[in-house]
Amino acid sequence: MNGFLRRMKALIVKEFLQLSRDSSSLLLGIVLPIALILIIGYGISLDIKNIPTAVVLEDASPKAQDAVSFLNGSAYFSPTYLTSLKDAEKMFLDRDASVIIDIPPDFTSKLAQGDATIFVALDGVETATAMSTQGYIESGIASWLQRQPGAARSARIEIQSRMWYNDANSSTWFFLPGLIMLIVTIVGIMLTAIVMAREWERGTFESLFVTPVRPMELVLAKIVPYFCVALLGVFICLVLSRFLFEVPLVGSLALVILISMLYLMVALGIGLVISAITKNQFLACQSSLLVSFLPCFVLSGFIFDLRSAPVGVRIISAILPFSHYLTCIRSLFLSGNNWSILLKQGGLLCLYGVFFVGAAFGMTRKKVE
Repeated sequence: MNGFLRRMKALIVKEFLQLSRDSSSLLLGIVLPIALILIIGYGISLDIKNIPTAVVLEDASPKAQDAVSFLNGSAYFSPTYLTSLKDAEKMFLDRDASVIIDIPPDFTSKLAQGDATIFVALDGVETATAMSTQGYIESGIASWLQRQPGAARSARIEIQSRMWYNDANSSTWFFLPGLIMLIVTIVGIMLTAIVMAREWERGTFESLFVTPVRPMELVLAKIVPYFCVALLGVFICLVLSRFLFEVPLVGSLALVILISMLYLMVALGIGLVISAITKNQFLACQSSLLVSFLPCFVLSGFIFDLRSAPVGVRIISAILPFSHYLTCIRSLFLSGNNWSILLKQGGLLCLYGVFFVGAAFGMTRKKVE
């Protein structure tokens, strides 16, 4: 019995020492749970807050202003008051507003007659947010009516809402562009990182380093096949989205492909950097999960509206390249060629691509030296 306990103690000590020296196991057992709880805990929220709202007061009477007073100080809305519907539509197109509330010129007079109308335009690109926003507006108007004295309380206010960019009011139209982003990320980052790390792990790179092949040629040769595979995946996703799920493509197909190619370079560059740092398949897999898949799923706005997230989470989301590609692809699918969005987000993707691919070149060159 004493011999059994002595052997068990020695083996357990040995395993703990081995575990302490195995960074990949520590990463999986300690860092991954911490990352999961922080990313999901802070990044996922079903609450809708700080909705940028353009309020067009074509009727500037005190009664009309009071009717939308529930927006002021509300945690759900961040209102901007305008007098021109054209200005509100510009904010909507530039994504500076997700909802337009239009108070028509005859609102006060119609309300006195007992039947008034308010027009609401919702951003159908964010379907879940739009539906919640409509509920908040209807609840706010109903509460305001209940506070009115006398006969005004029995008046009826009809809210005529319209879902821009998603006339079918389909959540599939909302999810499919994001799913394309998720698929491109998985193929571009995880596959590249794991396969390249296998090359480092097996020593294949070392055998190539003694040949006349230059580091840039080696990295480019590794990028091209995965770029083609991932681009083929984009084409398949586009065909299935259009003909199987009937998601409209309002914008230019050429721009969708161009933006996707830019994002592919970013994804491939990240995968190459991960593989060059880790040089181990298992560690590359875990690192890819931490820096790509989870942030892509939670912190890009793929499912949850990040306006409800803490400021720190929104800043991190703005830094990550995933959210910029998602903004472009959703805009092209549902709202068309919005150049103010495409130029800004596309320019950022170019910078990300240059940075990560350049970093991959630099790390490979250091290995040669």
